[in-house]
Amino acid sequence: MDILHHLALGFGTALSAVNLLYALIGVLLGTLIGVLPGIGPVATIAMLLPTTYALEPVSALIMLAGIYYGAQYGGSTTAVLVNMPGESSSVVTCLDGYQMARKGQAGAALAIAALGSFFAGTVATVLVAGVSVPLSALALKFGPAEYFSLMVLGLIGAVVLAHGSLVKAIAMIVLGLLLGIVGTDVNSGVERFTFGIPELSDGIGVVVVAMGLFGFAEIVLNLQSTEKREVIKAKLDGLWLTKHQLREAAPAVLRGTALGSVLGVLPGGGAMLSSFASYSLEKKLARDPSEFGKGAIRGVAGPESANNAGAQTSFIPLLTLGIPENAVMAMMVGAMTIHNIQPGPQVMTSNPQLFWGLIASMWVGNLMLVVLNLPLIGIWIKLLTVPYRMLYPAILLFCGIGVYTVNNTSFDVMQTAFFGALGVLFARLECEPAPLLLGFVLGPMMEENLRRAMLLSRGDATVFATRPISAALLLAAILLVLVIAVPNIRRQREKAFQEASA
Repeated sequence: MDILHHLALGFGTALSAVNLLYALIGVLLGTLIGVLPGIGPVATIAMLLPTTYALEPVSALIMLAGIYYGAQYGGSTTAVLVNMPGESSSVVTCLDGYQMARKGQAGAALAIAALGSFFAGTVATVLVAGVSVPLSALALKFGPAEYFSLMVLGLIGAVVLAHGSLVKAIAMIVLGLLLGIVGTDVNSGVERFTFGIPELSDGIGVVVVAMGLFGFAEIVLNLQSTEKREVIKAKLDGLWLTKHQLREAAPAVLRGTALGSVLGVLPGGGAMLSSFASYSLEKKLARDPSEFGKGAIRGVAGPESANNAGAQTSFIPLLTLGIPENAVMAMMVGAMTIHNIQPGPQVMTSNPQLFWGLIASMWVGNLMLVVLNLPLIGIWIKLLTVPYRMLYPAILLFCGIGVYTVNNTSFDVMQTAFFGALGVLFARLECEPAPLLLGFVLGPMMEENLRRAMLLSRGDATVFATRPISAALLLAAILLVLVIAVPNIRRQREKAFQEASA
């Protein structure tokens, strides 16, 4: 009965006129940035963080959360109609969604994407509500040693699940940790790595890093792209599914929802990992895998359900443990910090309206999306025909304004430009920037908990191994490293042996 009481409190908060308005703004903005390639949810949330200063904390978080899962909906529209992923989690939707559109089934593809996402979002919201109470109760037993070990596990998980080279992912994590300790040491008051620059004494802002790596860099990379947008202009007559399509899609929606709900909780997981895993699963389970890539509806239904479920369950570690497990959740930590809210299990008891209001707003936002998205497809198609060279100055202007208004200083804008150049370099080197942002956000928290644990144990480092929960988390981290390292070592040995034989 407690869960019903909590949900009643949450819906009472989420359904207030003000919060409904901000939920609507969030999901519409999210859909827009999902539709338009060139700016993702991380950069958009970073851009809008300064505007949340004047808002109530619950309204601000509802709007920012709406941007995240709204982007998952919008990305499918671009993937189906233009064969371009508006959002990274929609990459696999291009494979079959665009082929369906070329066959005159664009309406069916968009309908199953919207309905599958709504079903997955509903299930994921129930899951978030159900596991939040027991996980928060467990988190209250955590001390500094346990939190430090949990953050180590989170960062290693982000490395393991990152795309590309393991060494590059570790390097990005380490660089993020180093950037996170720039500024004044809280305990000693000594400035670290500021190089005599007064503006760095308070550290580097999370908005600056996120906007540069994910906003400015993405704009430059899109300007260099030579891809042409070929929008499907056939009239979308049937925005519904036949019985055969529904029978084909329903099992894929269920499997995608289940898979995304689990993978969304993993460190470094979220929407993108869930969609790729779902597509692979559907292809393996298919009687005729050759159908995939030629317009199989399961290739749209599974990934679109999985990415929305993964986007919403990624809130579980943030709300219950205070640990961001992907780049968007790192920005949500920044939003909570702006409003003097310490992410973690205390939020449920100290601010239940915010906690349960945010959870209830996820279902409300998903309902808004499924009601609004299909009727607005015509508008999104019009936007997609606008050349990117005409859009990027406006995007760049709003990014610059967003950064400037955080501290009203041009130094932040210059820092953002620097991180933008760094982001372009990372793209050239095929280094994923998300682990860097996670390391940057978690670095100061890790240092604080490490120091507290060492103070409480009077300098005894074995405290991390002697406390059961901490030891279990560190053991899980070691196992994760072994899981990814052993196959890599084997491949390197085989390669070296083949080279020596040759």
